[in-house]
Amino acid sequence: MSFNITVQPSGRAFTANPDETLLAAGLRQGIGLPYGCKDGACGSCKCKKISGDVTHGTHQDKALSAEEEANGFVLTCCASAHSDVVLESRQVTEEGAFPIKKMPVRVISLEKKSHDVMVVQLQLPANDVMKFHAGQYVDFLLRDGDRRSYSMANAPHTLVAGSPAIELHIRHMPGGKFTDHVFGAMKEKEIQRIEGPQGSFYLREDSDKPLVFLASGTGFAPIKAMLEHMQHKAITRPVTLYWGGRRPSDLYLNDWVQAQLALMPNLRYVPVISDALPEDAWSGRTGFVHQAVLQDTPDLSGYQVYACGAPIVVDSARSAYTAAGLPSDEFYADSFTSAADKAAT
Repeated sequence: MSFNITVQPSGRAFTANPDETLLAAGLRQGIGLPYGCKDGACGSCKCKKISGDVTHGTHQDKALSAEEEANGFVLTCCASAHSDVVLESRQVTEEGAFPIKKMPVRVISLEKKSHDVMVVQLQLPANDVMKFHAGQYVDFLLRDGDRRSYSMANAPHTLVAGSPAIELHIRHMPGGKFTDHVFGAMKEKEIQRIEGPQGSFYLREDSDKPLVFLASGTGFAPIKAMLEHMQHKAITRPVTLYWGGRRPSDLYLNDWVQAQLALMPNLRYVPVISDALPEDAWSGRTGFVHQAVLQDTPDLSGYQVYACGAPIVVDSARSAYTAAGLPSDEFYADSFTSAADKAAT
């Protein structure tokens, strides 16, 4: 038996079996529901249940609290239907999701940009190009069945015919099964397997609202892809990039951003450092990056925000910006939940 799932206000509908999650069922049928980690850790897929019965699998309280669940909210990544269900999710895309594919990739370059950030270029199969939105991510499929997720840091138009490559920014997590390999044994020409594109973090082009891009650490990767896409498509909406790190070296592509300022008159850049040392000679903005946005723009009611990085930054921004007038459906986020974060579910 399958159940009918309807998403309002778009009116898009799909069917779901009792043994699959609502998110998996939607993606299987090309319905672009919002999501991030798919493990009940980040809360990106949270939406309102208007009617119907669902049960939730294991998830973190910070992604969906007992109070939120009692008030009718669901996490589609770990909720299964037991009846026909009507959901409210304004972030459903009308155009349908790009197909998610598994494919081999070849490591073509490894470039260390700071003591703990590696820029990795992966060559895609020349005869099997992956279509994606700037800002989406891919999963590495590890031999033991585990997955590791990384955002693509280049826009789709940069994939040249014959030798398409995607760029990833990988932060070293000491002791991390995958990142220890990236920073240790990984070599050029190595073959990996990926699956993508994944996620619903990409620029909504049907709006003319001014943009705030908020990045912490390697959360800059999908933001870089969006900036490349805006430049390519001549999108001139005002955009302010706030990029935060503990020390200046964490802004590992600061020179790249500075170069874009000359190419994009609509772009403003605010780097923010939280723990500068005297030897850094930092004279710019200090403190928490999400708070710098509110210092500059106390009223966010007319804006659209894209936030990416550590869960604490994304979660803090979500609550603070909603209080500052930002409509909840104008906050788009990709929370970089680590394997340790997901293990806490």
